[in-house]
Amino acid sequence: MDTGSDLVWFPCSPFECILCEGKYDTRISTKPPNISTVDFIPCSSPLCSKVHSSLPSSDLCTISNCPLESIEISECSNFACPPFYYAYADGSFTARLYRDNLSIPMSNPSLNLQNFTFGCANSALAEPIGVAGFGRGILSLPAQLAAFSPELGNRFSYCLISHSFDLDRIRKPSPLILGRYNEKQRELSNGETEFIYTPMLDNPKHPYFYCVGLEAIQIGEKRIGTPASLKRVDRKGNGGMVVDSGTTFTMLPSRFYEAVATEFGNRVGRVYERASDTEDQTGLRPCYYVDDSVDDKVVKIPKVVLHFVGNVSVVLPKKNYFFGFNGGNAKKEKRKVGCLMLMNGGDEAESSGPAATLGNYQQQGFEVVYDLEERKVGFSRKKCASLWDNLNRG
Repeated sequence: MDTGSDLVWFPCSPFECILCEGKYDTRISTKPPNISTVDFIPCSSPLCSKVHSSLPSSDLCTISNCPLESIEISECSNFACPPFYYAYADGSFTARLYRDNLSIPMSNPSLNLQNFTFGCANSALAEPIGVAGFGRGILSLPAQLAAFSPELGNRFSYCLISHSFDLDRIRKPSPLILGRYNEKQRELSNGETEFIYTPMLDNPKHPYFYCVGLEAIQIGEKRIGTPASLKRVDRKGNGGMVVDSGTTFTMLPSRFYEAVATEFGNRVGRVYERASDTEDQTGLRPCYYVDDSVDDKVVKIPKVVLHFVGNVSVVLPKKNYFFGFNGGNAKKEKRKVGCLMLMNGGDEAESSGPAATLGNYQQQGFEVVYDLEERKVGFSRKKCASLWDNLNRG
Protein backbone atom coordinates (compact mmCIF):
# COMPACT_ATOMS: atom_id res chain seq x y z
CA MET A 1 0.00 0.00 0.00
CA ASP A 2 1.89 3.03 -1.31
CA THR A 3 0.66 6.63 -1.18
CA GLY A 4 3.72 7.64 -3.20
CA SER A 5 2.61 5.88 -6.41
CA ASP A 6 -0.61 5.66 -8.38
CA LEU A 7 -0.75 2.19 -9.93
CA VAL A 8 -2.16 -1.11 -8.70
CA TRP A 9 -0.08 -4.03 -9.95
CA PHE A 10 0.82 -7.62 -9.13
CA PRO A 11 2.93 -10.38 -10.72
CA CYS A 12 1.42 -12.53 -13.44
CA SER A 13 2.53 -15.80 -14.98
CA PRO A 14 5.13 -16.26 -16.34
CA PHE A 15 6.97 -14.17 -13.76
CA GLU A 16 10.66 -13.51 -13.22
CA CYS A 17 12.00 -11.52 -10.28
CA ILE A 18 15.62 -10.34 -10.19
CA LEU A 19 17.37 -9.68 -6.87
CA CYS A 20 14.33 -10.74 -4.89
CA GLU A 21 16.16 -12.91 -2.36
CA GLY A 22 14.79 -12.22 1.09
CA LYS A 23 11.84 -10.21 -0.22
CA TYR A 24 9.73 -13.04 -1.57
CA ASP A 25 8.09 -15.30 1.01
CA THR A 26 7.17 -18.52 -0.80
CA ARG A 27 5.15 -19.71 2.24
CA ILE A 28 2.47 -17.07 1.74
CA SER A 29 2.76 -16.38 -1.97
CA THR A 30 0.72 -18.31 -4.49
CA LYS A 31 1.70 -18.94 -8.07
CA PRO A 32 1.21 -15.77 -10.13
CA PRO A 33 -2.12 -15.99 -11.98
CA ASN A 34 -2.55 -16.32 -15.69
CA ILE A 35 -4.84 -13.45 -16.68
CA SER A 36 -5.41 -14.32 -20.33
CA THR A 37 -9.17 -14.18 -19.76
CA VAL A 38 -9.30 -10.47 -18.90
CA ASP A 39 -9.32 -7.49 -21.23
CA PHE A 40 -6.33 -5.64 -22.61
CA ILE A 41 -6.37 -1.87 -22.27
CA PRO A 42 -6.52 -0.52 -25.85
CA CYS A 43 -3.73 1.76 -26.96
CA SER A 44 -6.20 4.53 -27.79
CA SER A 45 -7.39 4.62 -24.19
CA PRO A 46 -6.33 7.63 -22.10
CA LEU A 47 -5.41 5.11 -19.39
CA CYS A 48 -2.69 3.75 -21.66
CA SER A 49 -1.42 7.27 -22.21
CA LYS A 50 -1.56 7.95 -18.48
CA VAL A 51 0.55 4.98 -17.44
CA HIS A 52 3.25 6.05 -19.92
CA SER A 53 2.98 9.82 -19.67
CA SER A 54 5.11 10.36 -16.55
CA LEU A 55 7.98 8.25 -17.84
CA PRO A 56 11.10 9.47 -19.67
CA SER A 57 11.63 8.97 -23.40
CA SER A 58 14.00 6.11 -22.54
CA ASP A 59 10.96 4.12 -21.36
CA LEU A 60 11.01 0.54 -22.60
CA CYS A 61 7.77 1.17 -24.47
CA THR A 62 9.73 3.18 -27.04
CA ILE A 63 11.29 -0.02 -28.31
CA SER A 64 7.93 -1.77 -28.56
CA ASN A 65 5.55 -1.57 -31.49
CA CYS A 66 4.01 1.62 -30.21
CA PRO A 67 6.35 4.64 -29.83
CA LEU A 68 5.87 6.87 -26.81
CA GLU A 69 4.94 9.93 -28.90
CA SER A 70 2.14 7.94 -30.53
CA ILE A 71 0.80 6.89 -27.15
CA GLU A 72 0.73 10.48 -25.92
CA ILE A 73 -1.54 11.58 -28.76
CA SER A 74 -3.53 8.32 -28.85
CA GLU A 75 -2.54 7.49 -32.42
CA CYS A 76 -1.12 4.06 -31.79
CA SER A 77 -2.44 1.52 -34.28
CA ASN A 78 -1.93 -1.45 -31.96
CA PHE A 79 -5.00 -2.74 -30.19
CA ALA A 80 -3.26 -3.49 -26.89
CA CYS A 81 -1.45 -1.02 -24.69
CA PRO A 82 2.28 -1.84 -25.07
CA PRO A 83 4.51 -2.86 -22.14
CA PHE A 84 5.52 -0.08 -19.79
CA TYR A 85 8.32 0.42 -17.29
CA TYR A 86 7.66 1.61 -13.71
CA ALA A 87 10.41 2.53 -11.26
CA TYR A 88 10.51 3.01 -7.51
CA ALA A 89 13.43 4.18 -5.38
CA ASP A 90 14.44 0.59 -4.61
CA GLY A 91 13.16 -1.44 -7.54
CA SER A 92 11.26 -1.51 -10.83
CA PHE A 93 9.14 -3.70 -13.09
CA THR A 94 7.80 -4.03 -16.62
CA ALA A 95 4.13 -4.78 -17.16
CA ARG A 96 1.08 -4.51 -19.36
CA LEU A 97 -2.15 -2.76 -18.48
CA TYR A 98 -5.37 -4.77 -18.11
CA ARG A 99 -8.85 -4.40 -16.73
CA ASP A 100 -11.31 -6.73 -15.07
CA ASN A 101 -14.16 -6.63 -12.58
CA LEU A 102 -13.10 -6.38 -8.93
CA SER A 103 -15.28 -7.35 -5.99
CA ILE A 104 -14.57 -5.83 -2.57
CA PRO A 105 -16.31 -7.73 0.26
CA MET A 106 -18.31 -5.43 2.51
CA SER A 107 -20.93 -5.97 5.19
CA ASN A 108 -23.86 -5.60 2.79
CA PRO A 109 -23.63 -5.67 -0.14
CA SER A 110 -20.23 -6.29 -1.74
CA LEU A 111 -18.85 -3.51 -3.93
CA ASN A 112 -18.25 -4.52 -7.54
CA LEU A 113 -15.89 -2.32 -9.55
CA GLN A 114 -16.35 -2.78 -13.29
CA ASN A 115 -13.38 -2.38 -15.61
CA PHE A 116 -10.90 -2.00 -12.77
CA THR A 117 -7.51 -1.11 -14.29
CA PHE A 118 -4.28 -2.71 -13.06
CA GLY A 119 -0.78 -3.64 -14.13
CA CYS A 120 0.26 -7.23 -14.76
CA ALA A 121 4.03 -7.64 -14.34
CA ASN A 122 6.04 -10.43 -15.91
CA SER A 123 9.45 -9.10 -14.89
CA ALA A 124 10.53 -7.20 -11.78
CA LEU A 125 13.68 -6.00 -10.04
CA ALA A 126 13.50 -6.40 -6.24
CA GLU A 127 9.71 -5.87 -6.29
CA PRO A 128 8.11 -9.33 -6.35
CA ILE A 129 4.82 -9.02 -4.49
CA GLY A 130 2.99 -6.08 -6.02
CA VAL A 131 1.79 -2.66 -4.91
CA ALA A 132 -1.58 -1.04 -4.28
CA GLY A 133 -1.00 2.52 -5.42
CA PHE A 134 -2.94 5.00 -3.24
CA GLY A 135 -1.64 8.21 -4.84
CA ARG A 136 -3.71 11.00 -6.39
CA GLY A 137 -3.51 9.72 -9.99
CA ILE A 138 -6.47 8.33 -11.93
CA LEU A 139 -5.03 4.80 -11.88
CA SER A 140 -4.79 4.59 -8.08
CA LEU A 141 -7.12 2.39 -6.06
CA PRO A 142 -8.87 5.32 -4.29
CA ALA A 143 -9.43 7.15 -7.61
CA GLN A 144 -10.98 4.09 -9.24
CA LEU A 145 -13.00 3.36 -6.11
CA ALA A 146 -14.28 6.96 -6.01
CA ALA A 147 -15.73 6.57 -9.51
CA PHE A 148 -18.16 3.98 -8.10
CA SER A 149 -18.42 5.13 -4.50
CA PRO A 150 -17.20 8.68 -3.75
CA GLU A 151 -17.93 8.11 -0.07
CA LEU A 152 -15.34 5.32 0.06
CA GLY A 153 -12.81 6.57 -2.46
CA ASN A 154 -12.42 10.21 -1.46
CA ARG A 155 -11.16 9.54 2.04
CA PHE A 156 -8.96 6.84 3.50
CA SER A 157 -6.71 6.41 6.49
CA TYR A 158 -4.23 3.94 7.93
CA CYS A 159 -2.70 3.40 11.33
CA LEU A 160 0.74 1.77 11.25
CA ILE A 161 1.66 -0.41 14.19
CA SER A 162 4.70 0.77 16.18
CA HIS A 163 7.46 -0.44 15.68
CA SER A 164 8.68 -2.04 12.52
CA PHE A 165 11.67 -3.65 14.24
CA ASP A 166 9.56 -5.46 16.84
CA LEU A 167 8.85 -8.90 15.34
CA ASP A 168 5.99 -9.59 17.74
CA ARG A 169 4.23 -6.40 16.70
CA ILE A 170 4.73 -7.09 13.00
CA ARG A 171 2.31 -10.02 13.35
CA LYS A 172 -0.46 -7.65 14.38
CA PRO A 173 -2.40 -5.91 11.58
CA SER A 174 -2.16 -2.23 10.75
CA PRO A 175 -5.71 -1.03 9.96
CA LEU A 176 -6.48 0.47 6.55
CA ILE A 177 -9.82 2.29 6.53
CA LEU A 178 -11.60 3.16 3.28
CA GLY A 179 -14.19 5.90 3.62
CA ARG A 180 -15.29 8.02 6.56
CA TYR A 181 -16.23 7.02 10.05
CA ASN A 182 -17.70 9.14 12.81
CA GLU A 183 -14.69 10.38 14.75
CA LYS A 184 -16.85 12.15 17.34
CA GLN A 185 -18.47 8.90 18.51
CA ARG A 186 -15.12 7.38 19.47
CA GLU A 187 -13.91 7.71 23.01
CA LEU A 188 -10.21 8.52 22.92
CA SER A 189 -7.99 6.27 24.99
CA ASN A 190 -5.13 7.47 27.14
CA GLY A 191 -2.49 9.15 24.97
CA GLU A 192 -4.72 9.44 21.88
CA THR A 193 -5.47 12.80 20.26
CA GLU A 194 -8.04 14.42 17.99
CA PHE A 195 -7.21 14.86 14.29
CA ILE A 196 -5.26 17.92 13.25
CA TYR A 197 -5.06 18.81 9.55
CA THR A 198 -2.62 20.45 7.17
CA PRO A 199 -3.63 21.38 3.60
CA MET A 200 -2.54 19.38 0.55
CA LEU A 201 -0.34 21.25 -1.92
CA ASP A 202 -0.81 20.73 -5.66
CA ASN A 203 2.23 19.55 -7.59
CA PRO A 204 1.95 20.24 -11.35
CA LYS A 205 4.86 17.92 -12.23
CA HIS A 206 4.06 15.08 -9.82
CA PRO A 207 0.27 15.30 -9.44
CA TYR A 208 -0.06 11.92 -7.72
CA PHE A 209 1.97 13.01 -4.65
CA TYR A 210 0.36 14.06 -1.39
CA CYS A 211 2.45 17.17 -0.73
CA VAL A 212 2.24 19.24 2.45
CA GLY A 213 4.20 22.20 3.77
CA LEU A 214 6.70 21.77 6.62
CA GLU A 215 7.54 24.99 8.46
CA ALA A 216 9.93 23.78 11.17
CA ILE A 217 11.27 20.90 13.23
CA GLN A 218 11.57 21.46 16.94
CA ILE A 219 14.36 19.79 18.95
CA GLY A 220 13.74 20.22 22.64
CA GLU A 221 12.73 23.86 22.98
CA LYS A 222 14.60 25.03 19.87
CA ARG A 223 12.57 25.51 16.72
CA ILE A 224 14.59 25.10 13.49
CA GLY A 225 12.88 26.76 10.55
CA THR A 226 12.82 24.99 7.21
CA PRO A 227 14.02 26.47 3.91
CA ALA A 228 11.28 28.04 1.79
CA SER A 229 11.24 25.01 -0.52
CA LEU A 230 9.75 22.81 2.20
CA LYS A 231 6.83 25.14 2.81
CA ARG A 232 5.44 25.30 -0.72
CA VAL A 233 5.56 23.77 -4.22
CA ASP A 234 6.64 26.01 -7.11
CA ARG A 235 5.31 26.03 -10.68
CA LYS A 236 7.93 23.50 -11.76
CA GLY A 237 6.77 20.96 -9.19
CA ASN A 238 9.73 21.47 -6.87
CA GLY A 239 9.36 21.70 -3.12
CA GLY A 240 7.05 20.56 -0.36
CA MET A 241 7.11 17.38 1.72
CA VAL A 242 5.54 14.17 0.42
CA VAL A 243 3.59 12.06 2.92
CA ASP A 244 4.62 8.59 1.73
CA SER A 245 3.60 5.25 3.23
CA GLY A 246 6.08 3.50 0.90
CA THR A 247 9.27 5.19 2.18
CA THR A 248 10.77 3.98 5.46
CA PHE A 249 12.55 6.98 6.98
CA THR A 250 11.89 10.71 6.71
CA MET A 251 14.27 12.28 4.19
CA LEU A 252 15.34 15.92 4.63
CA PRO A 253 17.44 18.16 2.37
CA SER A 254 21.10 18.10 3.34
CA ARG A 255 21.56 21.51 4.98
CA PHE A 256 18.36 21.33 6.94
CA TYR A 257 19.10 17.77 8.01
CA GLU A 258 22.55 18.83 9.25
CA ALA A 259 20.99 21.60 11.31
CA VAL A 260 18.51 19.17 12.89
CA ALA A 261 21.10 16.43 13.51
CA THR A 262 23.60 18.91 14.95
CA GLU A 263 21.09 20.35 17.41
CA PHE A 264 20.01 16.85 18.43
CA GLY A 265 23.64 15.79 18.84
CA ASN A 266 24.53 18.86 20.90
CA ARG A 267 21.91 17.86 23.45
CA VAL A 268 22.31 14.08 23.52
CA GLY A 269 26.11 14.13 23.14
CA ARG A 270 26.52 15.88 26.46
CA VAL A 271 25.82 12.59 28.21
CA TYR A 272 26.14 9.69 25.79
CA GLU A 273 29.20 8.38 23.98
CA ARG A 274 29.07 8.58 20.18
CA ALA A 275 28.60 5.18 18.44
CA SER A 276 30.52 5.85 15.24
CA ASP A 277 30.75 2.16 14.31
CA THR A 278 26.97 1.87 14.26
CA GLU A 279 26.72 5.01 12.15
CA ASP A 280 29.08 3.47 9.57
CA GLN A 281 27.07 0.25 9.50
CA THR A 282 23.58 1.73 9.30
CA GLY A 283 23.93 5.12 7.62
CA LEU A 284 21.98 6.62 10.52
CA ARG A 285 23.40 9.43 12.63
CA PRO A 286 23.97 10.59 15.20
CA CYS A 287 24.07 7.32 17.18
CA TYR A 288 25.03 6.93 20.83
CA TYR A 289 25.81 4.15 23.28
CA VAL A 290 22.90 4.16 25.69
CA ASP A 291 24.15 1.84 28.43
CA ASP A 292 21.86 0.46 31.11
CA SER A 293 23.92 2.33 33.68
CA VAL A 294 22.54 5.61 32.35
CA ASP A 295 19.04 6.34 33.63
CA ASP A 296 17.09 7.50 30.59
CA LYS A 297 14.40 8.85 32.91
CA VAL A 298 16.89 11.31 34.34
CA VAL A 299 18.69 12.19 31.11
CA LYS A 300 15.76 12.83 28.77
CA ILE A 301 16.09 12.51 25.03
CA PRO A 302 14.88 15.86 23.61
CA LYS A 303 11.41 15.92 22.14
CA VAL A 304 10.97 16.23 18.38
CA VAL A 305 8.00 18.13 16.96
CA LEU A 306 7.03 18.53 13.29
CA HIS A 307 5.40 21.90 12.57
CA PHE A 308 3.31 21.86 9.40
CA VAL A 309 1.62 24.69 7.50
CA GLY A 310 -1.69 25.64 9.08
CA ASN A 311 -0.46 25.83 12.68
CA VAL A 312 -0.32 22.04 12.90
CA SER A 313 2.19 20.54 15.35
CA VAL A 314 2.80 16.77 15.49
CA VAL A 315 4.71 15.63 18.56
CA LEU A 316 6.55 12.43 17.71
CA PRO A 317 6.83 9.63 20.28
CA LYS A 318 10.47 9.04 21.19
CA LYS A 319 10.52 5.59 19.56
CA ASN A 320 9.57 7.24 16.24
CA TYR A 321 12.83 9.19 16.07
CA PHE A 322 15.29 7.62 18.55
CA PHE A 323 15.38 3.84 18.43
CA GLY A 324 17.53 1.64 20.65
CA PHE A 325 19.02 -1.67 19.54
CA ASN A 326 22.04 -3.84 20.26
CA GLY A 327 25.25 -2.68 18.60
CA GLY A 328 28.97 -3.05 19.00
CA ASN A 329 32.02 -0.85 19.24
CA ALA A 330 35.57 -1.27 17.97
CA LYS A 331 36.25 -3.75 20.79
CA LYS A 332 33.35 -5.92 19.56
CA GLU A 333 31.48 -5.35 22.81
CA LYS A 334 27.70 -5.61 22.64
CA ARG A 335 26.17 -2.40 23.87
CA LYS A 336 22.79 -0.75 23.56
CA VAL A 337 22.77 1.89 20.84
CA GLY A 338 20.27 4.62 20.05
CA CYS A 339 20.15 6.48 16.72
CA LEU A 340 18.28 9.45 15.33
CA MET A 341 15.93 7.86 12.80
CA LEU A 342 15.99 10.61 10.18
CA MET A 343 17.94 10.52 6.91
CA ASN A 344 19.92 12.93 4.77
CA GLY A 345 18.03 13.29 1.50
CA GLY A 346 20.91 14.91 -0.39
CA ASP A 347 21.71 18.34 -1.74
CA GLU A 348 18.55 20.21 -2.64
CA ALA A 349 20.30 22.15 -5.42
CA GLU A 350 21.10 18.90 -7.25
CA SER A 351 17.59 17.48 -7.18
CA SER A 352 14.15 18.34 -8.48
CA GLY A 353 10.68 17.47 -7.32
CA PRO A 354 9.63 17.27 -3.66
CA ALA A 355 12.15 18.67 -1.19
CA ALA A 356 11.47 16.13 1.58
CA THR A 357 9.59 12.93 2.39
CA LEU A 358 7.71 12.00 5.55
CA GLY A 359 8.48 8.28 5.89
CA ASN A 360 6.35 5.56 7.42
CA TYR A 361 8.64 5.07 10.43
CA GLN A 362 7.74 8.53 11.69
CA GLN A 363 4.05 7.87 10.94
CA GLN A 364 3.83 4.80 13.18
CA GLY A 365 1.41 5.12 16.07
CA PHE A 366 -0.65 7.75 14.23
CA GLU A 367 -3.79 7.42 12.21
CA VAL A 368 -2.98 9.35 9.03
CA VAL A 369 -6.03 10.41 7.06
CA TYR A 370 -6.13 11.63 3.44
CA ASP A 371 -9.23 13.70 2.72
CA LEU A 372 -9.41 14.24 -1.05
CA GLU A 373 -12.67 16.23 -0.94
CA GLU A 374 -11.39 18.81 1.52
CA ARG A 375 -7.79 18.48 0.23
CA LYS A 376 -6.08 17.95 3.55
CA VAL A 377 -3.96 15.42 5.44
CA GLY A 378 -4.66 14.71 9.10
CA PHE A 379 -2.77 13.16 12.01
CA SER A 380 -4.12 11.64 15.19
CA ARG A 381 -2.14 9.80 17.86
CA LYS A 382 -3.72 6.36 18.15
CA LYS A 383 -3.24 2.89 19.59
CA CYS A 384 -3.22 1.27 16.17
CA ALA A 385 -3.32 -2.32 17.38
CA SER A 386 -6.71 -1.76 19.02
CA LEU A 387 -8.17 0.69 16.49
CA TRP A 388 -10.03 -1.94 14.49
CA ASP A 389 -11.62 -3.44 17.60
CA ASN A 390 -12.63 0.00 18.84
CA LEU A 391 -14.29 0.88 15.53
CA ASN A 392 -16.28 -2.36 15.53
CA ARG A 393 -17.11 -2.51 19.21
CA GLY A 394 -20.66 -3.65 19.86
